[in-house]
Amino acid sequence: MNTNFEKTSKNISDGLVRGIGRWGLTAIAINTVIGAGIFGLPSKVFKEIGAYSLFAFVLCAVIVGLIVLCFSEVASRFESTGGMYLYGREAFGPVVGFEMGWLYWVVRMTTFAANCNLLLGYLSMFVPGASEGPLRTILILVISIFLIGVNLLGVRESTWLTNIFTIGKLTPLVILAVVGMFFIEPANFSFAASPETSSFSKATLLLIYAFVGFEATVIPAGESKDPKRDMPFALCFTLLLCAVLFLLVQTVSIGTLPTLANSERPLADVAATFLGAWGGSMVAVGAIVSILGNLNGGLLAGSRIPFAMAEQKDLPKIFGVTHPSFKTPWISLLLTGIFTVGMTLYSNFVTALTIATITRLLVYMVTCASLIRFRIKNGAPAAAFRVPFGEIVAVASLIAIGWLLLQVDYSKEGMAMVAAVLLGLAVFFINRVFRAVA
Repeated sequence: MNTNFEKTSKNISDGLVRGIGRWGLTAIAINTVIGAGIFGLPSKVFKEIGAYSLFAFVLCAVIVGLIVLCFSEVASRFESTGGMYLYGREAFGPVVGFEMGWLYWVVRMTTFAANCNLLLGYLSMFVPGASEGPLRTILILVISIFLIGVNLLGVRESTWLTNIFTIGKLTPLVILAVVGMFFIEPANFSFAASPETSSFSKATLLLIYAFVGFEATVIPAGESKDPKRDMPFALCFTLLLCAVLFLLVQTVSIGTLPTLANSERPLADVAATFLGAWGGSMVAVGAIVSILGNLNGGLLAGSRIPFAMAEQKDLPKIFGVTHPSFKTPWISLLLTGIFTVGMTLYSNFVTALTIATITRLLVYMVTCASLIRFRIKNGAPAAAFRVPFGEIVAVASLIAIGWLLLQVDYSKEGMAMVAAVLLGLAVFFINRVFRAVA
């Protein structure tokens, strides 16, 4: 009874090279989680709810932890490229699957746009005017072309670059968190006035962005050596590492920088308070390296979505073409790169961040529901990793995601999400019509 799953697994991996090992997957996960969020959000959530932001960090870690467990089990059932697109398609049918692939493609482009804009903000510490005018446009093009080129050369080259970025981004964050603990002023922590529920909810929704991105790891399963076993390890290890590191960073930020709420480059300003100007520069360089790693991992994952959808005939087959020499989905990569550059040029950090977070939560919701569906579906492939009380974990995840979605102002960025859903449906049915008459 596994015919459909086996066919999917065989078809979707054709032409790709399995060159990503366990620690390569872990590096991708770390790079896509530790991107721009932790370098830009500590001040924004502190401005909303003050020292209670520490509790928001813990709550986000718990919520994302539940979702990561769901992803770990579902991912351990598949060996093919596609991730959430593949899960949704096999669990709930082609329309839901297409929407998951489409929306996650939008997620990767908006995430790239948000993070690239923040990168230019940190770069402006060294290159005045980097975040505005013609220089901004030139830098966006240079960064994008470089990363597209690396990903075109092959998945091994992209993974090597990702590993370098992982070391480069973790080093300054660990130094800031460990050294900063010795300079904390307890008087900076005030829990006297509790924040309003609406403010805490808004801050939590915003902060979720710092913890997401792990899902990009499951997309290139068809290029992984042993995805069924390595994916759960990479996802769970990354969440644990990031949750501890983020909480330490926020604690140091509050305890050492009284003006945290008004900082545009919070971690650079925090480091400068106890390490001097060189400390601020070190963190700024770390932020640039961190965001570049995030952009690289995101581009790798995003470019595989149209490829996977083309393999299932949900997009024209040209997007499933791989380069004869490099064995990478070059048409899909170029398409993703072009649209990503356009979105980066015409958006800012906060707007792109909000759209990416809302859309990502919808994708998470379907994947968590997939865990329940696969457990009761006849013919579903066995899970190499099985979550204890998985159905309860999935339901708790769905409730948490639903609560976060209720915090969205749908008169603003929420409308962009609705438009993306409707546009995805239009593309799906247009492709079906063309296939029928071809």
